Formats: sequence, structure tokens, C-alpha cells
Amino acid sequence: MATFRALLLRQTDGKVTAGVEDVDEGGLPAGEVTVRVAYSSLNYKDGLVLQGQGGLVKTYPHVPGIDLAGTVESSNVPGYRAGDAVLATGWFIGERQWGGYGAKARLRADQLVPLPPGLDARHAMAIGTAGFTAMQSVLALEDHGLNPAKGEVLVTGAAGGVGSVAVAILAKLGYRVAAATGRAEMHDYLKGLGAARIVERKDLATPSGRPLDKEVWAGVVDCVGGETLATALRQTMYGCAVAACGLAGGAGLPATVLPFILRGVNLLGIESVQCPTARRRRIWDRLVADLPRDKLDATIEVVGLGDLPGLAPRIINGAVRGRVVVDVSR
Repeated sequence: MATFRALLLRQTDGKVTAGVEDVDEGGLPAGEVTVRVAYSSLNYKDGLVLQGQGGLVKTYPHVPGIDLAGTVESSNVPGYRAGDAVLATGWFIGERQWGGYGAKARLRADQLVPLPPGLDARHAMAIGTAGFTAMQSVLALEDHGLNPAKGEVLVTGAAGGVGSVAVAILAKLGYRVAAATGRAEMHDYLKGLGAARIVERKDLATPSGRPLDKEVWAGVVDCVGGETLATALRQTMYGCAVAACGLAGGAGLPATVLPFILRGVNLLGIESVQCPTARRRRIWDRLVADLPRDKLDATIEVVGLGDLPGLAPRIINGAVRGRVVVDVSR
């Protein structure tokens, strides 16, 4: 049986350990398309999987990695041929089935998206699930009527993967962006991505004690949840919307219904795992068009498979800047 190099998770007595190994191809899941993986990425959910948290993985040994990009090695469906450039995010890849932290992956055809023209595998994974979620959030706000003339847009958790890409996209589209972070060392980084001003995280995470605050935001991309999301809702302008796409600050929502019933504020839920294929293609097309390549490059750190276990606690604790791209050959 042929083998391929991968980061393999094993579970012993309830403890999950990770190591780079040569893995038998026979362990690959059933699927229609075998992909030779070039790059993957590190996302918050990957951090949970690598740490054995969240109950996301049910069966071990396991190859994690919720994103991947590469070329088709073999296919038994007409839609994909050997040599085609493809990417995959979502659909529980790296959770319920083996994912992108290995030199090969096997997937269903409907889990794949052709690599869009103008995008290579490395930049596709610099975007990954985090960047995809950022663009999905921006589209949801636009579909609700947001435009640059309406006012300032807030991005919370702005120095993380989703937040960094959201700041860069919104700035490119002409929005005045307020980037919220608790890390002073990230101020210049965020301004380089296009943020017009910095909002201190503590100012959003501290309850005001009021059910409604002064109207400030024409739109919000919230990557944090918890008290930060509650504050954003209290401060959102009449008839505008908040796109909720993360829970780095907690899964609770200590809010009242008053922003919804007195100001007509809308809370838009962003879920990327099961996003329909047609919308996925629209999102990837918009990412190619509206995410400046130089801004994306400014967010990237490239690592190898063996670096990932050490990075897992950092991304869970919000200590990673921008996007981590995984070169599976390293």
C-alpha cells in the first residue's frame, strides 16, 4: 500500500496527541476525487481539533485540516479530471472525515470547488475558511442594504483571520472601517489593511448598563460574540445589521430584544460549513475581485505540518495574527 505524509492525531485514554507520520492511502475515506494537497490553513476550529476539544472528531486516528487546495490526482466523476486545480472548505472536512493536513485527501465531488481563475493554491489557503467567512459576512451585510454611504462599519476581533480579511475587503470596497482589537501591537497592522481607526476591545466588552446605546455602526462583522456582540447590537443604527460569525469572546448573548424591536436591527447568522455550492462560487469570485492581493500577503504566516500542534493553543487564545498557511510539503 502506498503512503503519504500527514499530521496524524491519535487518542489514548482520552488524550489526543499529534505527530507527522507516513500514512497508508488505504486510510483515506471513500470518495470520488483524490486530491494531491499543496496547501492547507489553520483556523480556530482546527485549533480545537488539534487540542482534542469541542467533540468535533469522533473517530481516531484522524487527519485534521478543514481547508485544502491542490490538484486532482484521480477522479471517477466527469466534473473533475486529473490535473484540475481545486479547493475545499467546510462540509465537515477535517472533522467527520480526514482533511487537508496531509499530502493526499479523498473527497466527494460536491465538496470541491474549482480554483477560481486568478487565484493560486497558496493564496486560496491564505483565504481559507476564515477569509471565506469574512466575505460571506460582507455579502450578507450588502444583501441587507449596506453601502459605503450609510456610515462606519465595525469589525470585532479584527486582528484574527476572519477580522483581518474583513477589514481588507471592506476598505477596498470604500467603507470607513473601525477595527476592534485588544492588542496594541496590532494597531499599525490593522491600519495597513485599511482600518480608518482602532476601537479598544475593552470598550466593547464592558457592559454599558443600558438596553440601547448611541447609534454608531452602519454594519458590523462580529467575530467575537458574548458581551462584544451585545454591545455592537446596542450601538447599531436603525434598520442596519450585524453579521455574527464567531465566538472567541463566548457563546452567550447578554442582550435584550430592544435593538430589534425599537431600532429594527437585524442579526445575521453566518455559517460557512454547509453553505450551498452556488453561493460558495459567488463568494470565491468576490474574494478574487475584492480582496487586494497585497493586503492578503500582509496577513500570511507560512508553517509546516510539524508546527501546527504548537500553534493550536495560540489560535484558540486569540494570539495568532492574520492567516496561517500550511505548506504540507514542509
